[in-house]
This record gives sequence, structure tokens and C-alpha cells, in this order.
Amino acid sequence: MTTAAPAVGRGRPLEGRIGWLERTLGGITGNIEQAIFTEHHARSDGWLQRRDPRAKMIGLLAAILAASLTTSVAGLALLYAGTLAAARASRVPFAFFVKRVWLGIPFFAGVVVLPAIFFVPGPRIFDLALGPAHLAPSWNGLAGALIFVSRVGVSVSLAVLLVVTTPWADVLKSLRALKVPQVFVLVLSMTYRYIFLFLHTANGILLARKSRVVGRTSGGEQRRWITGTMGNLMSRAFKMSNDVYAAMLSRGFAGEIRTYATYRLRTSDVAALAGVAVVAAAAVLVGRLLP
Repeated sequence: MTTAAPAVGRGRPLEGRIGWLERTLGGITGNIEQAIFTEHHARSDGWLQRRDPRAKMIGLLAAILAASLTTSVAGLALLYAGTLAAARASRVPFAFFVKRVWLGIPFFAGVVVLPAIFFVPGPRIFDLALGPAHLAPSWNGLAGALIFVSRVGVSVSLAVLLVVTTPWADVLKSLRALKVPQVFVLVLSMTYRYIFLFLHTANGILLARKSRVVGRTSGGEQRRWITGTMGNLMSRAFKMSNDVYAAMLSRGFAGEIRTYATYRLRTSDVAALAGVAVVAAAAVLVGRLLP
């Protein structure tokens, strides 16, 4: 009589035991795919894609400055409406653009500004006694928190729009054109490149692990594997970074970011920059006229 082999992990599917590995792989792959999608979209034919990168950078700085100076939600709403109109004209997917900003910004900005709701003086929304303490948020604190979160959301939306519609090499070259120190641009460039180096290396390690997991592993074994993998990842990434840097030096790299693109400021670029300046000034004036 043949006895059937007992099912591995009866009552719980095998996938559930390595779900963390699959989720990590999915997250890494998703980040790489999103970056590839962003670079592909930056080279498409849209309104902002056709503008000079230097004009886009100056317009971004002007709009962010206006967002930091305006003191009303109406002014921030005007800036955000202009941002959405520019994203629409540049053929940026609406859902992708909005979700990328507003899924995380309200939470993190809200955590930072939450105490101000309770400590800013003004008319109270309610007064809740919790033992010796009193929970009494004010309308002034709530209004200030709303302006802060809106300001952060608008500023991040502008930065995301610039990155989505501009190749990364052009962003770096624009920073150099605006006299940003070379060492800052170089560090930013290397950081961006080595992020993907880490992602590709980690993706290979995790994929190799997944292909070899055929049964249940204990928690201690998983922790030992994770600890060893962290050291292995650092060692491999460090060695590969040295190899990449040596290859860059052998090809003539001297610390300056160079691209094949040649910039030429056209009339349409100046007109777009003037339009951004008008919207930014209007947002600041609206903030001064409306409470």
C-alpha cells in the first residue's frame, strides 16, 4: 500500500510562507518599472517635454517660491490648477500623477503638523477632557494645518511634474546651467544611478532565493539568511560601484555631467516662463487679498 506524502504546511498554503519574499520582489520590480516608465514618458511629445529644461527649472523654482509665500488655500488651489493643466497638456496620466503625490503627502505632512492643531491659540472646535488633560483643537490651528499640507502637496506635485517630463540627464545639466555647485550635481547623479544598482543586485539575490525555496523554513533560518544577505548585498554593490567608477574614468569622465542635448531658448519657452510667472504672482496676490 502506498502512503500519500503529507502536504507541506497543511492548513496554510506554501505561498503564504514566502509571501514576504514575493512582496519584496514585487516592490523592487515595481520601482524599476516605474522609473523606466517615467524616463519613457519624459521623451514623449508633450507641452512640457518640448520646453527648454532651463526654462522648466526656473519656472519650477518660481512656482515653489509662490507656494511658500502664499497664505491662503485659494492661492494654492490656483497654483495646483495650473500644475494639473500643465500635466494634462504634457500627456501625463492623471491617475498616475495624482496618486504619486497625494497617497503619501497628507499622511506624512499631517503627522508633522498635527500638534499645531492643538497648540495654536484661537476659537476651539471642541473641548474634550481626558483626565487631567484637555483635547481642544482650534480653528486657527486647523486652517494652518490645511495650508501646510496643501503647500507641501503643491510643491511636491511641481517637482514630480518636472521629473516626469524631463530626462534625468537634462535635469542635472539644467542644475549646472543655473550654477548649482558641481559636487552637488555629481552626488545627486551618482545617488540616482546607485539606487538602481542596489535594486538590480537585490532583485537578483531575492530571485535566486525564491527559485531555491521548495519547503517550509524556520523563522531563525529566515533571519540568518536576511542578515547574511544584507552583508552580501553591501559587499557586491560596493565592488560593482568601484567597477562602474573605473569604467567611467576609462571613458573620460572628469566629474562633469555631459549630454548630447543642446539647449536653445525659443520664443515659446520665454512665453511659457512668463505664463508661469503670471500664475505665481496671481497666487501670491490671491493669498494676500483672501484670508
